[in-house]
Amino acid sequence: MNTMNTAMIRNQSVPSDAKLQQVRNVGVAAHIDAGKTTLTERILLYTGAIHKAGNVDDGNTTTDFDPIEQRKGITIFGAAVSCSWTQEVKAEVANLFPGVTHRLNLIDTPGHVDFTAEVERSLRALDGVIAVFCAVGGVQPQSETVWRQANRYGVPRLVFVNKMDRVGANFMRVVNELRQKLSANAWPVILPLGSEAQLRGQLDIINERAFLFDGTAGSAYTVASVPSEARQLVAAVRTELVARIADLDDEVATFWLANKPVPAGLLKAAIRRATIANRFVPVIAGSAHRFVGVQPLLDAVVDYLPGPLDSGSVAAHFDGGVEGVIELKSTEPAAALVFKLVHDGQGRRMVFLRVYSGSLSKGDRVLNVRTGRRERIGRLMRVFAERREDMEAAWPGDIVAAVGLGGFRTGDTACDPDRPLQLERPVFPDPVVSMALEPRLNRDRNRLATALCILSDEDPTFRTFTNAETGQWIIAGMGELHLEVIREKLENDHGVSVLAGVPAIAYRETISTAAEADHLFRKQNGGVGMYARVMLAVRPNEPGHGFSIESRVSGGNIPVQFMKAVRNGIRDGLREGVLAGYPVVDLHVDILDGAAHAKDSSDEAFRLAAVAAIREAVRRAKPLLIEPVMKVEVDAPGEEQGDLLGDLNRRRANIVAVESGASHVVLKAHVPLGELWGYANAIRSLSRGRASYSMTPSHFERVPDVMALKIASDFGANPGK
Repeated sequence: MNTMNTAMIRNQSVPSDAKLQQVRNVGVAAHIDAGKTTLTERILLYTGAIHKAGNVDDGNTTTDFDPIEQRKGITIFGAAVSCSWTQEVKAEVANLFPGVTHRLNLIDTPGHVDFTAEVERSLRALDGVIAVFCAVGGVQPQSETVWRQANRYGVPRLVFVNKMDRVGANFMRVVNELRQKLSANAWPVILPLGSEAQLRGQLDIINERAFLFDGTAGSAYTVASVPSEARQLVAAVRTELVARIADLDDEVATFWLANKPVPAGLLKAAIRRATIANRFVPVIAGSAHRFVGVQPLLDAVVDYLPGPLDSGSVAAHFDGGVEGVIELKSTEPAAALVFKLVHDGQGRRMVFLRVYSGSLSKGDRVLNVRTGRRERIGRLMRVFAERREDMEAAWPGDIVAAVGLGGFRTGDTACDPDRPLQLERPVFPDPVVSMALEPRLNRDRNRLATALCILSDEDPTFRTFTNAETGQWIIAGMGELHLEVIREKLENDHGVSVLAGVPAIAYRETISTAAEADHLFRKQNGGVGMYARVMLAVRPNEPGHGFSIESRVSGGNIPVQFMKAVRNGIRDGLREGVLAGYPVVDLHVDILDGAAHAKDSSDEAFRLAAVAAIREAVRRAKPLLIEPVMKVEVDAPGEEQGDLLGDLNRRRANIVAVESGASHVVLKAHVPLGELWGYANAIRSLSRGRASYSMTPSHFERVPDVMALKIASDFGANPGK
């Protein structure tokens, strides 16, 4: 047994697997304005974690505690809270875990695309997701992004169709969109009882009964028989549900094939297995604002979403890059993933950890494989939004904050020094927009540098560097709102007032045809010289497929010991393109041939030869500029359609679809990011504040020739920008 666990076990017994399984690590994720934060607030109320539910419009919700979030009325930073839920044992209720208290670790994630990194790293650390969809808006762009992120990490989901009290709410339309747009095997387990102003409860499909709510804060619900007008619907939906689960589960299939009624407990257990295996998505209807359906949702989280040990193991990379798995047991050596960093108001750097195996205790020394250093855990804390609670030890499934791990970054693994390993890192998108910054007061230059370093440490999608020509700081992020929040944090949290330049688009360069280049680098200044020859070929990759490289050198013309330098030189040469200095993407490079000198060849010589060769090959391959294009969805009253379409066309939009409803229209378009500055103000003005919009990154497209010439000309006049 490793020394870290031994010290802990002397003071506290190892929790049983059953105890560890009474934990649910769950994220609440969705498109902006679907009601995630309101739902989280209701969950905290019904679990007894808070005594009064806050309101987003009033700026007093538990998870949106940052002043910037309160002013803007949106979630910006993923906030963790912990609470407990004991399923009520009501008459005829067939819960899988009746009367057992479960600890719920919840993370309320942002819905705005600019803060998608918060969702990405949260999903990497969680076991399940409550995906919230608006009963009116249905599947919207950011909810599609969240769904893809959950697919990437294999996170099981259940769906809460919120806002069933809104005018235009349509539950089954949303269910059909889940199947068609997200390819989800989604089916209702709880239907709405009524809708819009007539919403009064829910219909439990599995147990064939009704839940009635009075719509007041904190009130209990009552169980009743299904109203006569809804019995046929409930029976039909249950029959279809059983048929769908029978396709996935042998136990249910046995009953179904024998034409026998499927008991509620058996059906629930099968739904749990299918959900954890990511083969099924239970769907529940309700209204968080009206306090309808929150308790049954909590029961469903416990019944259907996995505990921390359900997957059995997780992938890891061991010494030498060997791939393997670690078992999710408290008796295994410790391993925890760093998924978030925060600097609190007292200047402490807190590292958020998800423990996968073993235990972590205050005072333990853990290894960071990336740096090779061992660091000591000074404090362990359970987090409840902005509050902290000290704890002595953390076990598999725990989400905690540690103080003292100064060298750890997002994606690192804190592990037992006797078992070095790296867990799978979360994947973050590259920034798409940048702008120049400088302090209003020259005396604040050092403070600005320190503050930018802290912010980039916390946010993996925020980059900062200094322009060598102008001395200005360049900040890069995911969008206009992202950079606006960065500026506000600089002023509010760090006391540095800044001046900001005009935002700049993160253009890219690529090639349109194949080409070759052969470069001989030779330098002789007396004594040992430098000699290297590199011949390579380039060809376009499929858009979005990035950069790839392969060696076709034979006969040792480029000695093996220099091949790494050649690859590094190719990468260095592609960091700045030949047209306007933007990174070159979506191309494949073949290293064809080369030559070396017995005395004068070196790593640096081959690196410089490769840089020159790749830049020459790109010049010959008909390079072109490409720009980021956003998928934009505008929801507006029908009478505003003409003005909004005209404005989109002026912004070089490609209109994809126009979907008309009873009283509103949804415009879907692809629009270059560079044309969307100030769009929030424009759409507000055009629609008199009645329209809303969302945008998510879609793809890159070729920049029109006239624009490309101007961008290249500007670069030629200011090559250091």
